Amino acid sequence: MHCKICGTPTSRAFDAEVLVKYRVDYYHCTHCGFLQTEEPYWLSEAYNSAIAAADTGLVQRNLFLSKKLSVLLFFTFGRDGKYLDVAGGYGMLTRLMRDIGFDFYWSDKYCQNLLALGFEAIAGSAFKAVTAFEVLEHVPDPLGFISESMMLAKSRTMIFSTVLYEGAPPEPESWWYYSFETGQHVSFFQRMTLRVIAEKLGLNFHSRGSVHMLTDKKISSGRFRLFTSARFCRIAFPLIQRLLVSKTMSDHLDMMSRNR
Repeated sequence: MHCKICGTPTSRAFDAEVLVKYRVDYYHCTHCGFLQTEEPYWLSEAYNSAIAAADTGLVQRNLFLSKKLSVLLFFTFGRDGKYLDVAGGYGMLTRLMRDIGFDFYWSDKYCQNLLALGFEAIAGSAFKAVTAFEVLEHVPDPLGFISESMMLAKSRTMIFSTVLYEGAPPEPESWWYYSFETGQHVSFFQRMTLRVIAEKLGLNFHSRGSVHMLTDKKISSGRFRLFTSARFCRIAFPLIQRLLVSKTMSDHLDMMSRNR
């Protein structure tokens, strides 16, 4: 099996039981560190529900991410501009970001928009940046997904999240992020993997913890680390809330006028 990031032949790392029924092989690329499953034939079954029932932290994580993302966007791009959340699920992050005051839109091929109705991305629109939180580990072809998403958004900046590993692939019983029971996580990354993706796309790469950015914009690694730090977020987010105008009421009035 060849690596879907760099094309290098991979080696079998281990096998594990997925969805409590399928024995699945996992393959590791020693060149870029990408860890991938065999072709994930079980995904349609894994996504009988787009959001796994076991994901009880979904709301809490979106609340946290909306604050951290607000700080990063405000200090990197300013207060204006449109943004696209791809694979946006039920629309929670899009709604939260609009409530804060950012002009966010939603897109998702596989999930129904429940919380950001009326703010679906219009084909051909251009966005300052595209976001994809908790998506890359679900995608069998991450490089293709990133390229397609940037093309859709007419943007050269993607901000996304995924948990990274270091060194050899973690033992199956030692890393919760494999999520064998849900069968939805099929791609796993090292920092080196994301650097290779950036090089292939001709972009700069920044990373702190589980938040990462690919961009053609020139910003220092120090500024990125500052803008994504929890301490700076606690200080800066209340200021951003005062400076921006929430779209909650204006969106309400907009939707009411559309329904007349």
